[in-house]
Amino acid sequence: MLLAPTINVFRSALNGRNFENYAEDPVLTGRLAAAYVQGLQAGGVGATPKHFAGNESEFQRGMIDSVIDERTLRELYLRPFEIVVKEAQPWAIMTAYNRLNGPYCSQHPWLLQKVLRREWGFTGLVMSDWGGTHSAAEGVLAGLDLEMPGPAVARQPLLAQAQADPEVRAGVRERARAVLHLLSRAGTLTAPLDVADDHERDTEYPETRALIRRAGAEGLVLLKNSGGALPLPAGARVAVIGPNAEAAQVMGGGSAQMNAHRRVSPAEGLREGAA
Repeated sequence: MLLAPTINVFRSALNGRNFENYAEDPVLTGRLAAAYVQGLQAGGVGATPKHFAGNESEFQRGMIDSVIDERTLRELYLRPFEIVVKEAQPWAIMTAYNRLNGPYCSQHPWLLQKVLRREWGFTGLVMSDWGGTHSAAEGVLAGLDLEMPGPAVARQPLLAQAQADPEVRAGVRERARAVLHLLSRAGTLTAPLDVADDHERDTEYPETRALIRRAGAEGLVLLKNSGGALPLPAGARVAVIGPNAEAAQVMGGGSAQMNAHRRVSPAEGLREGAA
């Protein structure tokens, strides 16, 4: 499984996750995402489009309520997800941290059941963002299949709730069925993962690294070279302004927030890309 693509649309230049997104246009975003998911899943790797929905800003992303009228929601914020679900049937969807017109997205019956499953025909698994599950029975009944990451935190009381309430018990069975369906799609029911090989690693491809470096160099715009200011002389002093001058962030969004405790020197910040 791949926890991508991010298909929220550009609504603010200050959004720290814009580098992951596709476009300002919801239709263009949806078309690109559908093609990406189709290609990815054709190779046997499941996609998880995110963050569903209304997560177009990183400001107070874990608690903010995105108040959006239904027409705007459907025409702008939900449109990329609708396109990718209908055209590519991703194996999973990840819910957003924020609230949407009141309820958290991870326990939003209208969003997960009425729109995603019944209207759009989604057949995959719905997972929360990391730490984005806020309830046990309520989330199950709203349509959230999987709390991420494990072991369960918000869902610790779920077994007792299911034992006491037949409706919750039926909901747990439905959610478990979605998890088993994903495991079947991924092939792990017939070919279990080798836990001895379960460690993080990366693989370097020199040609890919060269392409990324060339694309980055050709797409970089610093400032207008007025009066021959560039290139800067070797002894030039550069001011790095803002909190990232001291705590360098090499990514936006959740990764930056999770790594905010790591303090580095301004010199290291320049080397790591602080701006």
